[in-house]
Amino acid sequence: MEGENELSDFRKRWKQELEKKTGLRSASSKAEVNNERRRGRAGEAGDAEGSERLEDGGEAPQPQCVSIAEGLLDGRSSPLLARMEEERMRRKRRCERGEEPQQLSAPHAQSDRRARLTLLDQFIHDLNEVNDIPFFDIELPYELALKIFQFLNKADLGRCAQVSKSWRVLAEDEVLWYRLFLEEGYHKGASVSDSPCWKSTLRDCFNTEKTVKYNWKNRVGSISHLQYELGKVLCDVSSCDRLIIAGYTSGDARLWDTVHWDSGAVNLHPAYSMRSETPSPHVCLVRVTDAVACAAYENGRVDVWSTESGGEPVHFYQHLQRVCALDLGADAPVVTSASGSVIRVDTPDDRGYWRTVCLNQLAKPVDGVLVVPGKRESPLVSAWADESVYLLDPSETDEHHEEKEGVRVLHSVYGQPVTCLDVSACRAAVGVKSCGWGMNDGGNKVRVYSLETGQAELVLGNSAGDFTCISLRDAPLHLMVCGNKDRRVRVFDLRSGSSVISLYAHHMGVTTVQADDWKIVSGGGEGLVCVWEMRMGSKLWEMHNRHPVRHIRFNSSTLVTANIPDEKNPRGACITDDDLTAHRRHRGAICYYDFSMDSSSQDNVLPICRSDYTETSGYNYNIGLATPYDALAEPQNSGL
Repeated sequence: MEGENELSDFRKRWKQELEKKTGLRSASSKAEVNNERRRGRAGEAGDAEGSERLEDGGEAPQPQCVSIAEGLLDGRSSPLLARMEEERMRRKRRCERGEEPQQLSAPHAQSDRRARLTLLDQFIHDLNEVNDIPFFDIELPYELALKIFQFLNKADLGRCAQVSKSWRVLAEDEVLWYRLFLEEGYHKGASVSDSPCWKSTLRDCFNTEKTVKYNWKNRVGSISHLQYELGKVLCDVSSCDRLIIAGYTSGDARLWDTVHWDSGAVNLHPAYSMRSETPSPHVCLVRVTDAVACAAYENGRVDVWSTESGGEPVHFYQHLQRVCALDLGADAPVVTSASGSVIRVDTPDDRGYWRTVCLNQLAKPVDGVLVVPGKRESPLVSAWADESVYLLDPSETDEHHEEKEGVRVLHSVYGQPVTCLDVSACRAAVGVKSCGWGMNDGGNKVRVYSLETGQAELVLGNSAGDFTCISLRDAPLHLMVCGNKDRRVRVFDLRSGSSVISLYAHHMGVTTVQADDWKIVSGGGEGLVCVWEMRMGSKLWEMHNRHPVRHIRFNSSTLVTANIPDEKNPRGACITDDDLTAHRRHRGAICYYDFSMDSSSQDNVLPICRSDYTETSGYNYNIGLATPYDALAEPQNSGL
């Protein structure tokens, strides 16, 4: 009721303002005035005539603008259309009766038209003033209104920009689109001043991502084969977002920067004390991050380089035996290595000097080590040896157990040796093999442990083959991808503990695997690289090489694969040749795929997809080629 009273008062005030500006009064307002005159001055002649007209029930003719305004205030839709239709019908009836409208003289018609236009302009101006209801962004400070708009997504901001000019200014504020840009995962290290228009930058990134996804699915892009040491066998490969490092049997380590191909490969020199050794020891393991690269040799030496300077190592140390495991911290410069049963962890201090923070010896030879991701005051390292998985924390002292200082047992089950391991910031996934009496439990499994509590959270899988690789750190949220010797790639949901996808991939077992939110890339022992669409569970395309796939890493637009031979000292090109210089088919291969190229350019199509239609037969992988090979072949002589 209170709202209706306010609305009626508002209508009355508006009518009064309109009457003052136009000099016109409606019938209701005239009736009120006449009633007041009749009560106060009933003896005057003019008022008496007006009262007589009101008593007789007659109404003074009201102007058209007043009737239109009353229609708008009463909520009638399209009052102008109704008036136009009424006027059209009135003129039609007059024409049917043969009545001609009175023709006004030219001066009178022009003045009347000018008056009507002036009255209409004034009426529209009054309506705009009445409907100009202030929004909150005018009443509130700009900063406070911006705080409210920051909770909107892209679609909501686009809708708000169409409301009014003031809302458009708020909806296109650079701070809002900069935050959306970071939330979408583009250039997380960017600053708000890096782009003059973050809205257009976000739109360009979205279109680029859409194009790259199309190129991924259709295998359209450019491919580069990285070879530096001709005649030498590839030993190990590692990569990060922009860097690729490779070690060879010649003892050389090469570093490529994928952003700056023109500079070529950087030669990472070993420590000076090892340069005089003949023959040079093989590089057995390499690792690289954005800041640090390291290599481990067969003689137990570990060299560490800075990726910015390269050249000479910034740190090196010596193990007594061959290095069997090596890893780098992704969030901090932490180098951990294992030789025999000894584990060593080195990290630089605040002044940049490297020091050893952990040196422990386990009961059994170490099979592998991994640095747990995440920023911590002290590095946390996981290691597995035979049937046990350990967590090494130099800052932790365990007084309640018999283990050594800073060493905590995460998993230890007799008769179930560990076959693979991967860790995230809060979990560890351990692939175990069931043998002996443990086979009665139903096959090989993956056990998921919490790093905070050390308790088992899930037991996944029931496979006859051994689990060979696990991707937990780089997998999508709540998912884990595993490869097995039974030729299958499996995706597990960590919330329900069930297998959601099972792909028959490689007939010699899966060696490495990685996944994101829509695709899976797997490598096998037969040298096959397969790209799968996760939602449909179908294979998009595959690439084959001679040697087993030992390394796979991809981001949104690039893919790095490495086929590393098992035999490091093959014979030469001929059977009778005893030269240790390896033939090309024995060296291994590193392939770098770039899917960010323009798909419309023929030069950017992979070599296997190109065709000039000159061959009479062949395999056409690119389904975009509509003309078959035999259609353009030379016609046979028909004898004519």
